[in-house]
Amino acid sequence: MNEKNNRTAGAKRSAMLFIVLLGVVSLFADMTHEGARSVYGPFLALLGASATIVGIVAGFGELVGYALRIVSGYITDKTGKYWTITIIGYVINMLAVPLLALAGRWEIAAFLIIAERMGKAIRNPVRDAMLSHATHDVGRGWGFGLHEAMDQTGAMLGPLIVAAVLYFKGTYQTGFAFLLIPALLTIGVLLFSRFLYPHPRDLEATTPELETKGLTRVYWIYLAAMALNAAGYADFPLIAYHFNKTSIVSENWVPIFYSVAMGVDAVAALIFGRLFDRKGIPILIIAVLISSIFAPLVFMGGFYLSLTGMALWGVGMGAQESIMRAAVAGMVPRDKRASAYGIFNAGYGVFWFLGSALIGVLYDFSIPFLIIFSMAAQLASVPLLLMVKRSPIQ
Repeated sequence: MNEKNNRTAGAKRSAMLFIVLLGVVSLFADMTHEGARSVYGPFLALLGASATIVGIVAGFGELVGYALRIVSGYITDKTGKYWTITIIGYVINMLAVPLLALAGRWEIAAFLIIAERMGKAIRNPVRDAMLSHATHDVGRGWGFGLHEAMDQTGAMLGPLIVAAVLYFKGTYQTGFAFLLIPALLTIGVLLFSRFLYPHPRDLEATTPELETKGLTRVYWIYLAAMALNAAGYADFPLIAYHFNKTSIVSENWVPIFYSVAMGVDAVAALIFGRLFDRKGIPILIIAVLISSIFAPLVFMGGFYLSLTGMALWGVGMGAQESIMRAAVAGMVPRDKRASAYGIFNAGYGVFWFLGSALIGVLYDFSIPFLIIFSMAAQLASVPLLLMVKRSPIQ
């Protein structure tokens, strides 16, 4: 019995180390691309883009960044080349950001922003599938929550780096150039993780018991719910564009506001992840209800109300990036995990794109209509999540 307990404890330690290593990879990766993302809106505006263009570029980037995940997930399940696909994705994702320092036209910047999202598309389903194996024994909510907290720590630090560059009278291009450092660290830690864990599927020794060999009905209902939530979620480049246009927040404060949101995201991921392991889907419903209030605060409030709105925006992001991913793992068979994440993220991304484009158009037309659409789309996901809650598979 003691020997069995020792093996179990050793397996959990190994799985936790793997989660932490991927968390460090994500920390440096998010420091890179979220640092850049915090100023995408003002940077595109500086190069001559309108609010509609910013909304479309941000949304299309997310569309590409999620739609390609179907291909990435499918190829991963068919070939088993977890690390090869992951490394390719991270290299593209990381190198696109410092190249923005060379962009002199909004069209070039838009291309690199979309390329950065493409790299993320290639690596994310595979990474999430690997994490799902590692979190099986330590608690999926906690494992994904811990990973997201580390991920968002980087997302908090990246905008602060850019803010510091701007504070010392540097340009957006200088900020992008500085982000080459965490980009190279990302690739270095990723290769070290590949050396230590060449076969991440072995971290999940027990195959989950599911009655179906395909994707379950509850999976599709859950996908529909989160797609609606994505449609109503304003992308930060448009929020930053709003702050810059209205002068509610000065140029130097825009990345700091984003950093605050990422910090709240990290804390929310840990809290909601732990609660999800105990209570399940109701925790996600609570997060949706809380975060749906961000739009009126961000788009109609002054400095402090906008800051509060960004904190609530961060709550929603933290829940989406931890609970949302954790729940998928329990709804699908083990050998279809990468494909399931790819399809799920693609559907999520299509609605993110449609919602972002519409929100960008509504911003130019009527901010009150923008707020109504944002809140209505998010709240429309709640009835579907209640259906998921009543399902025996969660």
